[in-house]
Amino acid sequence: MDLWKLHDKQKKLVIGLMSGTSADGIDAALTEITGCGTSTKVKQLGFVSIPFEDEVRERILKVVNGHFGGTEEICLLSFLLGRLFTDACFAVCEAAGVAPSDIDLVGSHGQTVWHIPVAQKYLGYDVRGTLQIGEASLINEAFGCPVVSDFRVRDMAAGGLGAPLVPYTEFLLYRDPERNVALQNIGGIGNITWLPKDCALEDVFAFDTGPGNMVMDQIVAKLTDGRLRFDDGGKLAAAGNVNEKLLGWMMEDEYLRTPLPKTTGRERYGAPYVAELLKKADAFGVSLQDTLSTATMFTACCIASGAKDHFPANPDRLIVGGGGSLNPTLMKMIQQVMPKTEVLRNEDLGYDSEAKEAVAFAVLANEAVAGIPGNAPGATGASKPVVLGKISQ
Repeated sequence: MDLWKLHDKQKKLVIGLMSGTSADGIDAALTEITGCGTSTKVKQLGFVSIPFEDEVRERILKVVNGHFGGTEEICLLSFLLGRLFTDACFAVCEAAGVAPSDIDLVGSHGQTVWHIPVAQKYLGYDVRGTLQIGEASLINEAFGCPVVSDFRVRDMAAGGLGAPLVPYTEFLLYRDPERNVALQNIGGIGNITWLPKDCALEDVFAFDTGPGNMVMDQIVAKLTDGRLRFDDGGKLAAAGNVNEKLLGWMMEDEYLRTPLPKTTGRERYGAPYVAELLKKADAFGVSLQDTLSTATMFTACCIASGAKDHFPANPDRLIVGGGGSLNPTLMKMIQQVMPKTEVLRNEDLGYDSEAKEAVAFAVLANEAVAGIPGNAPGATGASKPVVLGKISQ
């Protein structure tokens, strides 16, 4: 579809694609979006989550650790992921009973392989950057509609951290005239958004709370000799005990004391961090099972600590989304450490926790083609609102 015609179309069928820091697979949400800006209305028509094959996931995790591969590897992986993202688009169309030819627009976050929010010295210059791969032109060629991708770089060019980006869409869809609302996403990394009652966009801010599922997932893989990727239903963590001494050591993490704006990722909480954690657990005589329980509590405590240290008031309601919301043990721990807050899942309000981030990138794509800024400077630290994403057409 011609971009100008799309711009003027009031109601659109938009696919949002997301692959997070856990690199579990691709989430694809098919949405019907009416309007744009603060008049945006979103209806979810379909959702699929397609796990990566083990070989693909292992290769992604090698690359994102930063010390594997080169330009050939990045090139091949980017085009492979573009193909897999395209397959996910077809899959969600089939699940929703929608013809691929009816899709108006796709928003693809891609796969983050490196993120440098704080400047480091490079060839004598102070350089920041971020890199998401998954060639969007392959989706564009297969569907014949515009595809918006590479959302984070424009925010970074405007002085922001390039993350988190979901707060803008949360402002559009979740603001409440009567309650202070916090929205916590628990993917590989946890991120939280503050929406004070009856807020304007300039009142909104957000930050990464620390690890979400990332540390837990790595411990589960070790505990089960690689048989499991995650703690299904929180059963493994529930079978262990939180070790207060080990938890105290984890809570000394300097990231928790970093002022806003801030963001983090696998470069901080990946394999080297877990190796150090396991070494410390061994020194304290803590079993692997109890280490998992403690890491689960650590994720909960990071959320509570972030809210206490950075929010101007206690949130009346915390709405939890992402894969971590499916872990009852973690949810119970969050309520335990935030006793004065009503802790809910998106499903309690009629939304889909698993689809939330994929839906967000559908909304951001819709804002991009409307020429509307899609970042929340209070969340990313950018100097101004900017239109996010690059359009393939």
